[in-house]
Amino acid sequence: MSSPKADIALIGLAVMGQNLILNMDSKGFVVCAYNRTVDKVTHFLENEAKGTNIIGATSLQDMVNKLKTPRKIMLLVKAGSAVDDFIQQLLPLIERGDVIIDGGNSEHQDSARRYEELKAKGILYVGSGVSGGEEGARYGPSLMPGGHPDAWPLIKDIFQAICAKSNGDPCCEWVGEGGAGHFVKMVHNGIEYGDMQLICEAYHLMLALGMTQKEMAQEFDEWNKGVLDSFLIEITRDILNYRDEEGYLLERIRDTAGQKGTGKWTAIAALHHGVPVTLIGEAVFSRCLSALKEERARASKQLAGPNTKPSVADRKQFLTHIRNALYCAKIVSYAQGFMLLREAANEYKWNLNYGGIALMWRGGCIIRSVFLGNIRDAFVRNPQLSNLLLDDFFRKAMMDNQQSWREVVSQAVLWGVPVPALSAALAFFDGYRSERLPANLLQAQRDYFGAHTYELLGKEGAFVHTNWTGKGGNVMKVLSLYKQLIRASQKFDSYNYRTYAVRRIRDAFRENKALTDGAKIENELAYGQSNLEIIKRQTTIGNLFRAPDKLVIEK
Repeated sequence: MSSPKADIALIGLAVMGQNLILNMDSKGFVVCAYNRTVDKVTHFLENEAKGTNIIGATSLQDMVNKLKTPRKIMLLVKAGSAVDDFIQQLLPLIERGDVIIDGGNSEHQDSARRYEELKAKGILYVGSGVSGGEEGARYGPSLMPGGHPDAWPLIKDIFQAICAKSNGDPCCEWVGEGGAGHFVKMVHNGIEYGDMQLICEAYHLMLALGMTQKEMAQEFDEWNKGVLDSFLIEITRDILNYRDEEGYLLERIRDTAGQKGTGKWTAIAALHHGVPVTLIGEAVFSRCLSALKEERARASKQLAGPNTKPSVADRKQFLTHIRNALYCAKIVSYAQGFMLLREAANEYKWNLNYGGIALMWRGGCIIRSVFLGNIRDAFVRNPQLSNLLLDDFFRKAMMDNQQSWREVVSQAVLWGVPVPALSAALAFFDGYRSERLPANLLQAQRDYFGAHTYELLGKEGAFVHTNWTGKGGNVMKVLSLYKQLIRASQKFDSYNYRTYAVRRIRDAFRENKALTDGAKIENELAYGQSNLEIIKRQTTIGNLFRAPDKLVIEK
């Protein structure tokens, strides 16, 4: 009797892959398991998968033959070249309309590239974030699929059956096209970095106050009954309580933190998009600092800190302050994460459902918490909400708790206890609520040494340069005009337009004219647009003075 046709195949039998297969099997789906090392397939079928309906494959061709059409193939292999290698091996074996799902921790740029490459071949690519660890994979992960929208109806039943549920709602919904799924997963991981760092800073403050691990565990247990109710607070309590034959384990663990890079990706994406995701950045750098163990040990003997011994008049009250500070900083972390999602959605033309994303994270994943329900409600109230801090619920939370936050950060500074995430979040909050920041001085400095220009209040859109020293003369004016024209010409993304802009600056310099307002710049560019065959060789500031007197339009 032939094997039943499988609903889906999964490639990659590490623990996550095995558990996801077992999860699918438990929900009534027939799964075909494959691994590059075929012996691992046999071992899995004879042990973990024994007594199930899971079938195995001895080759990719064998796996493809056992799948129902349109075929659905999920990869859970190491991100990077391994994913591309498997895709290339699968392409000759599958047909248009088949689905390839990458469930690994791929970078969103790779997912976007694969989506475009496979779309051209008629293959439906999905890049899906999978969060929840080994246990989540077995009993219900958070799933964040994105890619080709035609794939979603084909995989929706499987994904929403195996994912975690929150109040009966599946923690899985379609995210968007291209690399949207893996981008959302990346931001999830960045927020995870932030949450963990904030908890570590709370723990550090408790250590400074001389609390025992039992006392700390009791405090985290209390926190887990309120607004901070979450998976990470829960496991922190359990870690603090954990003892082996030598006593408490935590105090014997080396204080150097590892990282796989997804938090770093979030920080890099924030820089790329110009979004101040400061808390996650500090969380990443804190791990980097922790890795300097030997150097820190030497510095601790040479660099003295404050002489003040950490102490408080009312420890119970100060612990409440720490809880409130953690809550406020957590709000900022998520606000920054959703700011990044919104900016990326604008750039990549994704139609992200922010309330839906909060629900996806509400269960099954590492950052799951009651708190995420409040975020979902905020976006349900106002889908166009620009920042969580402006929602009534979160604004009230910040107003009610910020004094505790300020108390904790100021005391930590006086004690010499590093709280980079708590303090970075507070600095962001104060900056975000400031109508005026000192960036006017910064912009003047940039204009002074680099002729970068500035805008005047009430005259936005007109870029001005000042000859601050009286020595720059027309050269400074020409540099300023060059920057203005180049800035305006960027939207055309044409080498010819930029070359034309340089030529116009040369003429302006020779005629001692200043093209200082936006209308004149637009007119110059419009003129250039009608003359596409303007000089093709590169013209630089250095040879402006040696260029011919007249602008020459090539025939």
